[in-house]
Amino acid sequence: MTSVEIGLAMLAFMMVLLALRVHIGISMFLAGAVGYVWITGLNPLLSVLKHAPFSRFSLYDLSVVPLFLLMGQFATHGGLSRALFKAANSFIGHWRGGMAMAGVGACASFGAICGSSLATAATMTQVVLPELRRHQYAPSLAAGSIAAGGTLGILIPPSVPLVIYAIMAQQNIAKLFMAALVPGIIAAIGYMIVIGIVVRRNPGVAGPGVEPHSWRERMQTLAKTWPVVLIFLVVIGGIYGGIFTPTEAAAVGVLATGAVAWKSGGLKNGGLADSISGTAKGTGMIFLILLGADMLNSLMAVSQIPNVTSDWVQTLGIHPIGIMLVLILIYVLLGCVMDSLSMILITIPIFLPIVMGLEFYGLAPDEKAIWFGVIALVAMEMGLITPPVGMNVYIINGIAKDVPMATIFKGVVPFIMSDLVRLALMVGLPSITLGLLWLFPN
Repeated sequence: MTSVEIGLAMLAFMMVLLALRVHIGISMFLAGAVGYVWITGLNPLLSVLKHAPFSRFSLYDLSVVPLFLLMGQFATHGGLSRALFKAANSFIGHWRGGMAMAGVGACASFGAICGSSLATAATMTQVVLPELRRHQYAPSLAAGSIAAGGTLGILIPPSVPLVIYAIMAQQNIAKLFMAALVPGIIAAIGYMIVIGIVVRRNPGVAGPGVEPHSWRERMQTLAKTWPVVLIFLVVIGGIYGGIFTPTEAAAVGVLATGAVAWKSGGLKNGGLADSISGTAKGTGMIFLILLGADMLNSLMAVSQIPNVTSDWVQTLGIHPIGIMLVLILIYVLLGCVMDSLSMILITIPIFLPIVMGLEFYGLAPDEKAIWFGVIALVAMEMGLITPPVGMNVYIINGIAKDVPMATIFKGVVPFIMSDLVRLALMVGLPSITLGLLWLFPN
């Protein structure tokens, strides 16, 4: 067998392991190690294992991962989610479907200090879903809007998957955060528009609007969200202003969210221990996947699959946009059975060289890598709400056990349509993703 054939066989072996419910990190490591030995022998593998894990885990940029995870844990225990929802609801809750829109807005705001879609979905389910059901919202719309809103956690910066992509693609983390900001805002607005269309077509899915709040009440509820605004401005503003590196900004964010959680009493009664434990578990899971991905990527390198695939794609004569659409379709399909982080680690070594070898709108190499990274992340977002896996749907179903998963999946269908429209706009108009980078090149 040729090295390419061996590499493809090991990818198939990895998919078999995943089908057998072997952990993704272990599956990638086993497939990569077996294939590496098959091509190069045992001693080269031992040489790689001697230095590769240390090189990966000692990388300074990776220290931002546990910090952002801890920041999200403190934000969850600090009760910031409830304040965000109350503030959004005071402004638009009286609209038809406004309370569900407020839930989406709260998800977007919470994602700005959390960075995790699963944490955003879990937290907002506990805060928003009881209110929506109390106001007679249909379970499909109530749960579907939260599931879709939760996906904003990995797009609106800070975002752990964006950090991992930046490291793998050797791109600037701050620039990727900036590039993801506008698509994230568009996503939130798009979801609100979807809710408006759904309730107009079927008024029975939304309960009667609440009484409008006075401007005094709105200002009072808005004032209670000042920690979120301050933390976001300090963390993101510090990064863009050149005051902090992303890691330093994450450390400052941890201190700020920790202080808010301590003041609110969220760290009492085991809250601090739960935050640290949740961060440790999340970090361990991510680092195990990274270790497995590095082994698989070593196999990809010696098998020459990325280079062969890139050369083959360029000989097909297909328009670059057509190839991009195929890659997006692959991400959407993979999202049905795989989480976003795993998709990044498995596909980027293969897909990124393909994209970098094609011409898109005259974009520079760095611009192309950033543009593709955000598009890929948006496509991966859809996997969080599509069957059969749909991790956000599972999270909501685990908390609200009386809402069947079929009902939630039915509720997210209109939001998936919104995602498809957004993807089309991002592919056709790179300025949506890169506009802020062009306006603020430094």
